[in-house]
Amino acid sequence: MQRIGVFVCWCGTNIAGTVDVKRVADALRNEPGVVFSAEYQYMCSQAGQDMIKNAIREHNLTGFVVCSCSPRMHEATFRKTAEAAGLNPYMVEIANIREQCSWVHKDMEIGTEKAIVLGRTAIAKVNLNAPLTPGESPVTKRALVIGGGIAGIQTALDIADAGFPVDIVETKPTIGGKMAQIDKTFPTLDCAACILTPKMVDAAQNDKIRILSYSEVTDVRGFVGNFSVTIKRKARYVNEEICTGCGLCTEKCPQKKVPNEFNLGMDTRRAIYIPFAQAIPKVATIDADYCTMLKTGKCGVCAKVCTAGAIDYTQKDLIMEEKYGAIVAATGFNPISMEPFDEFAYSQSKDVITSLELERLMNAAGPTSGQFVRPSDGKHPHKIVFVQCVGSRCAGASKGKEYCSKICCMYTAKHAMLIRDKYPDTEVYVFYIDVRTPGKNFDEFYRRAVEEYGVHYIKGMVGKVTPTGDTLRVQASDLLANKQILIDADLVVLAAAIEPDKSARPLATMLTASMDTNDFFTEAHPKLRPVESPTAGVFLSGACQGPKDIPETVSQASAAAAKVIGLLVKDKLVCNACVASSDEAMCNGCSTCERVCPYGAITYADKEFRMPDRTTRIRRVAQVNQAVCQGCGACTVACPSGAMDLRGFSNKQIMAEVDAVCK
Repeated sequence: MQRIGVFVCWCGTNIAGTVDVKRVADALRNEPGVVFSAEYQYMCSQAGQDMIKNAIREHNLTGFVVCSCSPRMHEATFRKTAEAAGLNPYMVEIANIREQCSWVHKDMEIGTEKAIVLGRTAIAKVNLNAPLTPGESPVTKRALVIGGGIAGIQTALDIADAGFPVDIVETKPTIGGKMAQIDKTFPTLDCAACILTPKMVDAAQNDKIRILSYSEVTDVRGFVGNFSVTIKRKARYVNEEICTGCGLCTEKCPQKKVPNEFNLGMDTRRAIYIPFAQAIPKVATIDADYCTMLKTGKCGVCAKVCTAGAIDYTQKDLIMEEKYGAIVAATGFNPISMEPFDEFAYSQSKDVITSLELERLMNAAGPTSGQFVRPSDGKHPHKIVFVQCVGSRCAGASKGKEYCSKICCMYTAKHAMLIRDKYPDTEVYVFYIDVRTPGKNFDEFYRRAVEEYGVHYIKGMVGKVTPTGDTLRVQASDLLANKQILIDADLVVLAAAIEPDKSARPLATMLTASMDTNDFFTEAHPKLRPVESPTAGVFLSGACQGPKDIPETVSQASAAAAKVIGLLVKDKLVCNACVASSDEAMCNGCSTCERVCPYGAITYADKEFRMPDRTTRIRRVAQVNQAVCQGCGACTVACPSGAMDLRGFSNKQIMAEVDAVCK
């Protein structure tokens, strides 16, 4: 029988406000194996930890239970406490009486009874615990960044500056992401390309960074420090090593009517193209869906004019497998589709556009070469209406998103100021629910739009936009004046909500990373571990985690890089001691556990067994590589013969907890 200590934490009033902690400590004192029980205001404090250490020595404790907050918060703290007192750290159990008890119950009687039950289950488990020793595994000193926007670029640069090699995988033919499509940035109104392009060049010229553009991750296996990643490099039918980026092929290609996705389909490009002038890598790409040569075998103009001989119509997709110690998700965002919002006539009129389309119209490299004109007739608009929160903050989220997209208020103020600055004769109206400007100098920026530039901000929603001849009739409400408004506008700009890139969900599945209901990656802890995924070795950078502006994105990118560097500087990692083990006498060699293991930790071997009649017999049995096993328990539940078990969470321990609950 173990000699167990029980320590009940008040957690200030977090627990003590709903749980009678003294009663819990008294009740658990009578459980089998318990020789000491006490309560204290803050068990995680130095004084609380000293109390535990003293109790271990004075009462010869072989294990202890802490009734406190989630083990995600302080399990490591109390394991270190045990180790410092000479006790095996795996002889510690946490009974979560805060999140699972006091925070979900208002009645003290109910909360106290449940806390006693949770403490009892933890004691039952400790009675069956055994000392465990973790192993070690080496660290592959290379990082993978998935996504080549500003978040991915900044993360890669910071990791490379620390001396570690890093690969950037980007699905588009060039890095740069959404920031490459933006004209100016708030609140300084400086040129986005002037900020981004030097970063792109730095990434291309850094000998520690390898850019794998026009590529995608198709499979991820392994674990922290030892990931094995399969990357598909899509055929661009141009040899990257030879292409000089001269652009001659893009000028001579006869197929001119391909929608230009970089300009959001507002103009066309050739079948062979370089997305924009500052693209990196500066390499042409052939769009196989439109190339006449690839579809019919008749053309070949680009190959004839290419002086470098870089065109290769026989090129195939290349599958490569690389090893990494850490992975950073930086998959970014996209504006949501405007199709469900037909009340704004987005599908009916070319003069109803999104804010990102307005960015391209205002950009010198955009479809109109920076001339701010209406898409329908090329005329200068004199009356513009901006509609805020299109698809954001939608109650019930029937056709939009329930969350605030965070950046819309600021970029609308930016657009309004730029338009009024360049075209003072233009009237600008902004219909809004609330104006949200929480960043540094953001509110001053918004007030400049109102006070200095004369932008008309109207608190109210636009109900309908109706194309009428050359104008757009906007029906809206002014909530402050309590009246309905009709405006005949030349251009309507919709501040579309943003959502995670479509690649985020399948990537999260490959990474076994957590996501919320909106498909944003979930952090390990919103306050204490904001750039880490709950999956060890997977980190988060930028808008893949939630809506962010550029300064916040860059800050988080550097934070993620710091976490990666902290991992890669280690030569070895301490493995999880709670790993699977096989009872070879019970194993029937069916391979079920091998098939379900996501880490490839289980193999099979032929082993010689001596039978009762003293004869020998060869049997096929499962063997677990404890350095690779991550203790997920999938093999344990899948094993039909019950041969697989999980150290620290054995079937006997789990059943003992169940029995304690039902006691």
